[in-house]
Amino acid sequence: MKNKVIWITGASSGIGEALVYAYNNSGANLIISARNRDELFRVKGNCKNQINVHVLSFDLEDTALLADKVRDAQKIFGHIDMLINSGGLSQRSLALETALNVEQKLMNVNFWGTVALSKAVLPQMIAKGGGKIVCISSLTGKFGTAYRSAYAASKHALHGYFDSLRSEVFDKNIQITMVCPGYIKTNISLHAMTADGQLHNQMDENQEHGLAAAECANLIVKAIQQNKEEVYMGGKEVKGILFKRFFPLRFSKHMRTKNLAIQKTKH
Repeated sequence: MKNKVIWITGASSGIGEALVYAYNNSGANLIISARNRDELFRVKGNCKNQINVHVLSFDLEDTALLADKVRDAQKIFGHIDMLINSGGLSQRSLALETALNVEQKLMNVNFWGTVALSKAVLPQMIAKGGGKIVCISSLTGKFGTAYRSAYAASKHALHGYFDSLRSEVFDKNIQITMVCPGYIKTNISLHAMTADGQLHNQMDENQEHGLAAAECANLIVKAIQQNKEEVYMGGKEVKGILFKRFFPLRFSKHMRTKNLAIQKTKH
């Protein structure tokens, strides 16, 4: 990816930040985006080659403004070779207790923000002969779990949309990769939304002992290089995909038992 132009959202922390460092080390030209401008400049300051890293801050929930942000991004290097949609929010609340506006925010950021940004980038990619779009989904984009109802819905929606989009633009040299991480050691649980929209502000045990973000980023880079359509990464939780596919009833019972155990620890 040397000298390629890569735009990474959610670049101020977690997997997005780790991808910034991985691609900076490979000599790519980077546009890094998130809501927190100060954190983006912190990330830029940590890069070995800061000259080729440009900060463009915005909120994915402001979908009406995203087309303008795409035009701003294209002016930086003249075009976009790859868009990595890593921005998003997680959830830590039961469906029956979660306010509808919180669920709508999760969909707006995780799904509609990603869709709007990708659609605005695509025409330029097609005009220049091709490009890559990467979506950082989740294993919960393949199966739902307790306390993640709206989050899982937003990730499931990404798969439906981008699988369909892939079939529409494959002949235009557009490669779409869906990345499904499991437990990755990031601050995603700290920033997760609770039932009333407040921050969860707690580090989950599974996240604490998850795969290192840098290792996750390296696996993502490799998958993109190999033009993978879908890739999974993490620990033993990845086996849940096959467990659900071949033993759906047993999987459902297992998840219910796991949920009861979680509820007991909370009370």
